[in-house]
Amino acid sequence: MCGIIGTVNLDNSVVENGLKILSNRGKDASKTTTMGNITFGHNLHSIVDVVVQPLVSRDGMLVINCEIYNWKKLSDRYGLKAKNDAELVLRLIELKGLKKIVNVVEELDGDFAFAYFSKRDNQIVLAKDLAGVKPLVFHFNEKTNEFAFASEKKALPFNSLHLNPRKITIYNIKTKKIKSIDRWINKDKVIDKNEIKELLKKAVLKRVPEKDFALLLSGGVDSALIGKILTESKIKFNSYFAAIKGLTEAKDLAFAKKVAKEIGSELNINLVTVDEFEKELPKIISLIESTDPVRVGVASTIYFATKYIKEKVVLSGLGADELFAGYSRFKNSNHVNKDCYSYFIKMYENDLYFEDIITMNNKVELRVPYLDKKLVEKALRLNPKYKIDDEKDINKIILREYAKELGLSEEFAFRPKKAAQYGSNFDKALEKLAKKNNFDSKSMYLNSLTKEKNNTSIAALVSTGKDSLFALNLMQKQGYKIKCLITIDSENKDSFMFHTPTIEFALLQSKALSIPLIIAKTKGEKEEELKDLSKAIKKAKKEYGIEGVCSGALYSNYQRERIEKICESVGIRAFAPLWQMNQIEYLKQIIKEGFDVIVTKIACYKLDESWLGKKIDGEMILKLKKLEEEVGVNPAGEGGEYETLVLDMSLFKKKIKVEKSTRKMENEFTGELIIEKAKLVEK
Repeated sequence: MCGIIGTVNLDNSVVENGLKILSNRGKDASKTTTMGNITFGHNLHSIVDVVVQPLVSRDGMLVINCEIYNWKKLSDRYGLKAKNDAELVLRLIELKGLKKIVNVVEELDGDFAFAYFSKRDNQIVLAKDLAGVKPLVFHFNEKTNEFAFASEKKALPFNSLHLNPRKITIYNIKTKKIKSIDRWINKDKVIDKNEIKELLKKAVLKRVPEKDFALLLSGGVDSALIGKILTESKIKFNSYFAAIKGLTEAKDLAFAKKVAKEIGSELNINLVTVDEFEKELPKIISLIESTDPVRVGVASTIYFATKYIKEKVVLSGLGADELFAGYSRFKNSNHVNKDCYSYFIKMYENDLYFEDIITMNNKVELRVPYLDKKLVEKALRLNPKYKIDDEKDINKIILREYAKELGLSEEFAFRPKKAAQYGSNFDKALEKLAKKNNFDSKSMYLNSLTKEKNNTSIAALVSTGKDSLFALNLMQKQGYKIKCLITIDSENKDSFMFHTPTIEFALLQSKALSIPLIIAKTKGEKEEELKDLSKAIKKAKKEYGIEGVCSGALYSNYQRERIEKICESVGIRAFAPLWQMNQIEYLKQIIKEGFDVIVTKIACYKLDESWLGKKIDGEMILKLKKLEEEVGVNPAGEGGEYETLVLDMSLFKKKIKVEKSTRKMENEFTGELIIEKAKLVEK
């Protein structure tokens, strides 16, 4: 549990200033070491003993933030005589060499993020645990050959990217090139559920430290099950919970009290007034580097739960929802394990990053049993019938059954999920504070509390229709910078991957938004068209410095998975903010946000010529809902039932006016609105 930082071809002050910014990550020792034009720095927070880093050997130098549970076993196996887990990693790398760095990383059982400089190979290696529990970001400037890494973004004076934990990244100091080695997650074979239970038990017990530790207890099954495993193993621990007081009683509070009593753990409750919350909000926002209301709400529960914690280690149920289909959106999933994987691979840049920062600020190490490497790999291959039952409306089935087997009352084992920010009333407090300060939304209020705006730059894939533009709208509201739009101009109007807009409308929308547009042409051949999208994204990264791409993917696994794969290969993030949203509620949000959207194509039974050119409004939503019940229509058009064109939205500086159009029908229920003339007009 530490803070690490390093640079190549940069002034040593970058490391020195970075260590000051990372001071909360380690008070036991702080040190920098320079070798030529390379400087590493480390802040130590010791759980057991004090071994000051950077670790230097004849062959190289290492800085690492880690908790390796099998380090003694590996030390004995290879005769390395390591004093602790950090020294084990250094000696194991140098024993096997960089050619076998993948083998080294795969042998480590635990959570880690490290940077190793090899004198022999003149290379720096960056690597993390498979889930990315320990944070690590990096920066590379091809023009100046500057390279840097750190535990947190704020420690570096320039934009940085999260290190993908499924890749080992290597910077060659001599050639000034970066390459990545892929790590593979085995997620093909379905396995027996009993193995999951045994792996979870081992994952919990191996994370119990020699000294006192605690549990973040929400009253839900994830943390309750961890608590039950501990008590069944006769291990004592304290539990912690935080909520807002002075509003209606937090729904999770009563459950947390009951669960703590049942598992025999003392519950420490931190009840926070709205005024106290308001005073701490700027600090919370600064720590997590975000003004996203959901992220701030979740982070606040962790922040206040660990603010007065006595122990140095705390266990959390984080990861259970992602791996075992805990979110309500999974109920609409056609590929449960694929969706679990998609949620899992994004955790390192979202929940794991800010929860690590929050707990480290409070001088506590966060340990997450559900994200144990072996458990993750098995969970992603588990038969979906052990995860979710749509008919009975039960999710995380295997965890609930296991909790019940261990003796947890059915009331707690099968309690429906309540998101932390809602069950603790932190979200309700944000709403109250926004209204008190005369802001129309929580986002606007939170943005007013900081000068450090979210500077993450992204590109928006746009098809001119409602989904892509609404996704852009959501990302902008969360503080992301939309640097450019990307539109795919496909010759194949039946493309598997892209809706094919008339480019004229994409240009009009680009002008209305005052955001530049990249147009990528493609023949639209299946899979081959992805190469053209990849070129466009690389162009956006080079010209506009984007760090991510957002799309309007709602239910198409085909589309979302391919965009994620491209973004991963380019080294940027993929955002799908609409993913698995309830279609009717989504359409209602479009109206609420003031979108002016018309139907431009139809291809569905009972959608006749009269639908072409119609505006999406409350009356249309009622009709679509009825058609969903009668004939199974996807209300948002996810089955290709209809396509749309956005004429206006709040971000448009001007709106699109259709001056001339005709309807062209192929048959009774298939047709298109041919827009012959349109222009931008004042709003």
